[in-house]
Amino acid sequence: MSRLLILASASKSRAALLRAAGIAVEIVPAHADEEAVKNALKAEGATAAQCAETLAELKAVQVSQRHDNALVIGADQMLDCEGTWFDKPADMAGARNHLIHLRGKTHVLPTAVAVALNGARVWHHVAAPRLTVRPYSDAFIDDYLKNAGAAVLSSVGAYQLEGLGAQLFSKIEGDFFTILGLPLLPLLAFLREHEVVPQ
Repeated sequence: MSRLLILASASKSRAALLRAAGIAVEIVPAHADEEAVKNALKAEGATAAQCAETLAELKAVQVSQRHDNALVIGADQMLDCEGTWFDKPADMAGARNHLIHLRGKTHVLPTAVAVALNGARVWHHVAAPRLTVRPYSDAFIDDYLKNAGAAVLSSVGAYQLEGLGAQLFSKIEGDFFTILGLPLLPLLAFLREHEVVPQ
């Protein structure tokens, strides 16, 4: 690669997706006050997709300002279920509440990725997969959380589609990589266009 590529995220899932695709990235987490940004945007009437896009750009630009000539990738994902925005659960009780609230409903996962160079956004992409959660039983929730363990706390919906979380859904509309937190295919196309990765 001709240019340093940085991922402005502490997300192990996003880093793993990039590395599995053969993309070497340096990890430099951004330190944005995401909660304050979300609250301000929601108060202004922003959509979950607009919030995800704003946060992805904020992270990329923040880290980019400290790394001249590096391409910095920022990403963010929201979960919107009938107008309610969800954050990652703080504990297993919170994860259980998430799963109860999502049960039998369709929610949207607006997921944004932005690339910044020298403190300015140069590219972005937003996708919004739709996931329909099946009407599982309370006993299933308890069994699922017992078997999946604390790993569910790293997911905004308390599920991990690449593992046991697949059992939570009756229908999924959208790209697998995007659901895991990164619109990987559009990002790879951008990197190829800019000769960061081979054509």
